[in-house]
Amino acid sequence: MSRCPACHGRGLIAHQDGSDTICTKCNGKGLLPCATCGSRGLIKCETCMGRGSILTRSIALVNWYILLFRKVSATTAAASVPDEVFHKARGVQLLNTQSYQCTPAYFADSYFLNQFSSEVIADRSPVPPSARIICERHIISVVPVTRVTMVHRKQSFSFYIIGISNEIYIKDYPSKFCWGLCCCLEWLKM
Repeated sequence: MSRCPACHGRGLIAHQDGSDTICTKCNGKGLLPCATCGSRGLIKCETCMGRGSILTRSIALVNWYILLFRKVSATTAAASVPDEVFHKARGVQLLNTQSYQCTPAYFADSYFLNQFSSEVIADRSPVPPSARIICERHIISVVPVTRVTMVHRKQSFSFYIIGISNEIYIKDYPSKFCWGLCCCLEWLKM
């Protein structure tokens, strides 16, 4: 509370004729309420506008890492095809499981696939100590490979038809530029 400037804190206004009247500014109290807090002793917070709570936002940065381990088990006929060609080719998916930690697959009729699945699970990428595993995925696909041996200008060469989309891999084609007119593509009617 502050002293009323009109009545100088008396609550009465003195007139020249000697009479007094009640001060209309302070209603006779002699004190005016505080302009800042309204004489409650509290100041309105400019941040929350007097609501008593502040809306804040915290930003958390989460980095996701995908640890990938791929293994190709090629037969002797497809051994000269690079692994990255197999990874790009589409095949028939035999297994696609996802869980916190995958276990080796079990195929009742294939010892080879069971052994391959066990090797993949055993050789999985190590997880850094600071990382947390969300889930694991175990996929086994069979990519068919057909080796074709041909003679072009009395020179023998081989190429491979890979996957179910019939992609062609030619390691050492005899001529430098094919331009889509090579005999292998004509023979395949592609």
